[in-house]
Amino acid sequence: MTIKQSWLTLLLLASSGSHAADFLVTDAAGEPVSPAMVTASPLAAPEVTLGDMGYPPHGVTNRAAVTLTRFTDAAGRASFAAPLDAHSIRVRARGFIDATLSAPAGEGPTEVVLQPMSREQYIASFPSNVWLSQLRFGGDAGLKKTFQLNCAFCHQQASPFMRNERTVEQWLGVFERMNSYGARLPAEDHQRIAELLQRELRELRENPQQVPEPRPWDPYLADYEITEWPIGDGFSQMHDFLLHPNGFVYVGDNLFDRIYEVNPDTGDYTVYKVPHRDGDTTGGILGNRFTVFPKMDNTMGVHSFAYSKRDGNIFITPSMQQALLEFNPETKAFTIHEMDAGYYPHTIRTDDQDRVWFTLALSSQVARFDRDSGEFTLYDLPARSIREWLVLKVLPFIFWMDPERRPQPAPDREGTGLPMPYGIDVAPDGRVWVARLYANDLAVIDPATDEVTMIDFPFEGPRRLRADADGKLWIVAFQDSLLVQYDPASDTFTDYPLPVRNEIPYALNVDRERGTVWVNGNQSDTIMSFDIASERWRVYPMPRQRFFTRDIEVADDSGAIYTSNSHFPTWQTEGGVPTLLRITPLAE
Repeated sequence: MTIKQSWLTLLLLASSGSHAADFLVTDAAGEPVSPAMVTASPLAAPEVTLGDMGYPPHGVTNRAAVTLTRFTDAAGRASFAAPLDAHSIRVRARGFIDATLSAPAGEGPTEVVLQPMSREQYIASFPSNVWLSQLRFGGDAGLKKTFQLNCAFCHQQASPFMRNERTVEQWLGVFERMNSYGARLPAEDHQRIAELLQRELRELRENPQQVPEPRPWDPYLADYEITEWPIGDGFSQMHDFLLHPNGFVYVGDNLFDRIYEVNPDTGDYTVYKVPHRDGDTTGGILGNRFTVFPKMDNTMGVHSFAYSKRDGNIFITPSMQQALLEFNPETKAFTIHEMDAGYYPHTIRTDDQDRVWFTLALSSQVARFDRDSGEFTLYDLPARSIREWLVLKVLPFIFWMDPERRPQPAPDREGTGLPMPYGIDVAPDGRVWVARLYANDLAVIDPATDEVTMIDFPFEGPRRLRADADGKLWIVAFQDSLLVQYDPASDTFTDYPLPVRNEIPYALNVDRERGTVWVNGNQSDTIMSFDIASERWRVYPMPRQRFFTRDIEVADDSGAIYTSNSHFPTWQTEGGVPTLLRITPLAE
């Protein structure tokens, strides 16, 4: 998407008029407030055609209620290039109460005076990460890392929803339910963590002055525009997505097996429902882990996306089946490629030979799909112990059993039996790199020889990774709040602390053309960028609080980046619905 197209979008969505929308934001003393976040949302959302469990039926096109955000400059001014007469305006700045108005008034800048928050309001507005930073877990750093590894990959920790007073017994009930959803918090730690959360969260509520201030917003924000497309509802989970060369963005609703095809130029989106086969049940072969969740419609579990450079077809991992999905964006047809082995298809990439590579998280394997032959090749990653080897070998027998009667191995801090190959990427030289989350190691596969080499990762929680233009690997260390570079040529690791406190980075992507690494800030309501050459960080605040992101895509032409709000449950996020989001630079 080009800058010109960005302004065209705004022109299409704004109501008629001749003047641009200009704002001057000051405090009560008349001093400019900068940066302040000015967000424009349509007063009336476009009419939406629903009818399939409250979602648009297959193939039906609707238009999203697109919102736009700009930041004030040093003079306290922000300007939109088109009129916003039919929009609601919200102005937000650190330390001030939000101001709202229905639309800009008349010619010239609309003046907005912000009132200061009370000290209590100010501290309560802090993002989750700074509250989480003050949870000490009794001084047991290892226990805190265990908690973060198992309890921070779906929603924010220490958010207002988490800070509520709970008894130890209520916390234990939460842990039991979260483990049934897929967390692996060790049973031996439940009692201790429940007691610590009750005590330490109460101490922070009663002594909020202990919570440090979040990172301030920066002046460079005035050079960027943020666009959001709300899609789905409070029960959806917009997991991963894909920016396709055809200009559309394809977003997967993991809980409802739907693909949202979003046109960023117009705000139109069309929903395509993944086919459910006869005999498939909710939760697929994993069983329905969300029995208490009010609404769900997933037998496949739409997860990660990649596209073929040959014909543009999209490949999707269905985490709840032994299969690979293929979607033709021209004909809108789905193809299911059945597999006879491997469990939990996860992150996916394609290579220059049009082969599809993806991790199999539960069976500790990597799969390769050869499109010409239609055959799968599985690469076994080595077990860390005899016990783990045995667990992996008996998986077919376990999955043959009724999901309600399957044995559930007790999780431990080492993740025994679950090394969990997670992120994957194809380097410029064609080698395939994989990160194993619980094993703290990397695997590299040479497709020419099928040789698998393992490399110890000296940090904790390698979740997702990407290769840059020089073939160096960039990896997020989930529990250690680090961005890590691995240079295969020298076999060396370099770590870079994140620019915000106690962030737990889920994923990243590399803009190979511009030499920039983009990192998800899921606990701090931010996205972060790291310039490889200068080693300088930039931090971009999200327009909504409790904005949990787990994927990033880069637009090659403009350098804009896309992400999605994947907080689960979605209703906890500000506004209560998921959004696809784009950050666009306004000047090169």
